[in-house]
Amino acid sequence: MISTYPHRRGTGRNPLDTAETYGPFKNEALVGEALEPLRKDVVIATKFGHNIDLATGERLGRSTAGPSNIKAATEGLLKRLRTDHIDLLYQHRVDPSVADRGCCGRGERSYRPRQGCGYFGLSDAGARSIRLAHAVQPLSALQSEYSLWTREPDAEILPTLEELRIGLVPFSPLGKGFRTIGADATFAGSDLRGRIPRFEPIALKANLGAGSISSAGLRHARVLRRPRWRLLGCLPGSRGLFPIPGTTKPSRLEQNLGAASLQLATDDLHEIEDATTAIKVQGARYPEELMKMTGL
Repeated sequence: MISTYPHRRGTGRNPLDTAETYGPFKNEALVGEALEPLRKDVVIATKFGHNIDLATGERLGRSTAGPSNIKAATEGLLKRLRTDHIDLLYQHRVDPSVADRGCCGRGERSYRPRQGCGYFGLSDAGARSIRLAHAVQPLSALQSEYSLWTREPDAEILPTLEELRIGLVPFSPLGKGFRTIGADATFAGSDLRGRIPRFEPIALKANLGAGSISSAGLRHARVLRRPRWRLLGCLPGSRGLFPIPGTTKPSRLEQNLGAASLQLATDDLHEIEDATTAIKVQGARYPEELMKMTGL
């Protein structure tokens, strides 16, 4: 990751996303090491809210986002990221214990400016929580899974965001790489896909067949590389979307960034939308215990 970022910097795309739970804490430390000399040139977004022992890194269960947790978590992430400010701070999951007070509770409103966090957002929150939180602490962004095979936000989330003028930051916009693997794929123990129902063997085989949207029918098919137009599939008809595909390889980074320069005709976009609507994905996007923490 450290060697990839200087390559990315030359592309002019400067946002970088991380979270305290990645590692836990290890990814923020890597980002801090890589970006310390470049801090003024980059936009850093990170996330708090998983219940993690700050001393040991042990995961302790449900989300926790009360004011005291925000203070401790923010102090920790600023230290790991080697910076005195965070450009965009997300609450990673809704904490049901404070959700009716606007997700974080009113204590977050007085804490955030003092701690040097420029903008605030939520991740994987439901429409009701978005409205409650926005009324207490204006939101700038929602991070949520959104791709050609994860379109649940279309029904309620996107209209809510458009109404409130909140941006959507789709994570896993390439579907966690599902089109780059075979039906007999296996996953290392640290790879979350090994626990995701839609990547289980029977579901994966069915999904690979259903998701084989061919680019052959597109009028500009000859100039499209598949990863590019699958990434572009996040964008038709929606404003305020800022996908964050992840990679550690400069070659994949170049492919992903190439989507920003592609221009498709309206008929092509409609074709992608029609094909996407026809996909019947088998299996949930998270294991059951993680799905229970989303959409609240």
